[in-house]
Amino acid sequence: MVGDENAHRLGWLGTGRMGVEMARRLLAADCDLAVYNRSSAKAEPLVRLGAKPVNAAFLAAPVMGNPKVVRAGKMTAAVSGPRDAFVMAEPYLTMLGRGVTYVGDGEVARTVKLCHNLFLGVVAQSLAEITVLAEKSGISRQAFLACLNKSVMGSLFTGYKTPAYVNLDFEPTFTATLLRKDFDLGLAAAREHEVPMPVAAIVHQLIQGLVGRGYGDADFAALLQQQAEAAGLTLISEHADVPDGLDTTE
Repeated sequence: MVGDENAHRLGWLGTGRMGVEMARRLLAADCDLAVYNRSSAKAEPLVRLGAKPVNAAFLAAPVMGNPKVVRAGKMTAAVSGPRDAFVMAEPYLTMLGRGVTYVGDGEVARTVKLCHNLFLGVVAQSLAEITVLAEKSGISRQAFLACLNKSVMGSLFTGYKTPAYVNLDFEPTFTATLLRKDFDLGLAAAREHEVPMPVAAIVHQLIQGLVGRGYGDADFAALLQQQAEAAGLTLISEHADVPDGLDTTE
């Protein structure tokens, strides 16, 4: 492969018992190989065979959003790890959406994501409750949510979920089962740090009920359906053409 204009420099992560033998074969085939292992000593046999050692700083960067949000350029991310690595990666991470936030060392970004998703579930349940109250009072979901979204209480999230709530579209963007998992993890972190979370704990059980009733693979917006049934309200799609606030031309 030496001199082949189509050859590429290869990166190899992990030089344990299996990794080192596979990497050896690439080197034996004259591949241009860069290797990384958390314990640099384990990469030494490959370096002696011509591999180039690299030092790779890792960042945790959990994303807030889904594919549609990413397409609209409104994805955000919390990033943690070595500060100098973040400074180097920030211009590229920023290209992915609205921006990124450095939140500290290690993997604390994972905790930020859990906190975000706890809030996500609480807001979704609250939105379901007030929407059902409005409808039982004789107000269409479309009209109520349009008013809410124009108020100071409206948000990117309430606007984004409005089509699902108005038209009962529970095609998953984030399933109830996945949200339950994050509530499990988030409330475990709360116990670890002795933080009471009474509201989140109640919503956790409501999400559990949603999964138990067969909505596990549906979008978590199905909390609206569960809330309506609890209130004795039969929901019907309003078949309305409503924006989701993610217009990429904005």
